[in-house]
Amino acid sequence: MPRLRTFALLAPVVLLAAACGDDGGDDTASSVPPVVAGEDFPAERCEANEAAGTISYLSGFDYAAAASITEVLVADAAGYYDDLCLDVEITPSFSVANYPIVAANEAQFSSSGSFSELAQQARSNDADLIALSVDGHIAVDVLMVKPDRAGSLADLVGQTIGVKGALPPAIAVMLQQEAGLAEGDGFDTVLLDGFDPFAHWALDDVSAVPGWRSNEPGALERGGEAFDLYDPGDYDIPGSFGVIYTNRQFLADHPTAAEDFMRATMRGLADALADPVAAGEVAFALIEANGNPSFLSAEGEAFRWSTDAAAIVASTPEGVDIGVPVADELVAQIEAYAAVGFYGDAGAPPVEGLFDTDLVAGLYADDGTIIWPG
Repeated sequence: MPRLRTFALLAPVVLLAAACGDDGGDDTASSVPPVVAGEDFPAERCEANEAAGTISYLSGFDYAAAASITEVLVADAAGYYDDLCLDVEITPSFSVANYPIVAANEAQFSSSGSFSELAQQARSNDADLIALSVDGHIAVDVLMVKPDRAGSLADLVGQTIGVKGALPPAIAVMLQQEAGLAEGDGFDTVLLDGFDPFAHWALDDVSAVPGWRSNEPGALERGGEAFDLYDPGDYDIPGSFGVIYTNRQFLADHPTAAEDFMRATMRGLADALADPVAAGEVAFALIEANGNPSFLSAEGEAFRWSTDAAAIVASTPEGVDIGVPVADELVAQIEAYAAVGFYGDAGAPPVEGLFDTDLVAGLYADDGTIIWPG
């Protein structure tokens, strides 16, 4: 099980410098024997991984059973990191706090809610970050509409959508593309307090609320609330969720450790997809052991991972292995969100070097299984 730290919002650190370069690892990896399926793990590779020291992974939201978190928890519980001579320490945290910490190499891996979020945060922190895996190839956000307020997206004209911070970009693109509606010119938004979906739903002047597909819809359903669900994925709106990223310095300094961290993590993902119930239980056991500061429930985490797991499988393109980033999709996502002004006056953030399509792809055998020693 992971070595627990006290749950806290990790304060951003000052980023002193960020390296630049092309995506991918370092040629020093070529001097270390590769992993061969079914054969002993090479001693030289074990030494290289041990030389990386403690590898810190910061979760994106507590020990929640969410994509890019669950696979790490399952891999750790199964001993996969230990099997590859990796000393991995898992710390529950929050997504936005982690970017400068990973950029400064004070932690080596973390979770991002989406590639768009990663791109925006990388620019904000002047950070050389690299997405190594992308679990879901659709947007994480959906729109829940009160059934007595609108029978279609177009019926939201003149109405108010409640938002937590800002209208998610995939929702903005969906409303503009499918109904010709834009924020402030077709519908209004109001800032919601807190994270209680029932309190938000009870606001009479709010007709619709966006939320994560694996969270708020399940909570409202369990509470007996009726709603119409609009999913950007049904309208081919580009999106992503469940991103694991690192920094270029760690990838260059310890290429085999980075590769084998992802190898173990992707095996954890395969296990979590094969047995969603067990994966959700692994996550909730850690939540409870850590005092459950976010007041999560076993039912909620079961819904979260079963929903994420189904979306991961359904959205992965044919011929692409689970978790492998698809370059065209990521670029299209940034361009679509820039078109609705999501990035403000700064425009679309640069994506060159911000993802590696080869590392995770190289972990798979021809039969679609992770190459694993043994």
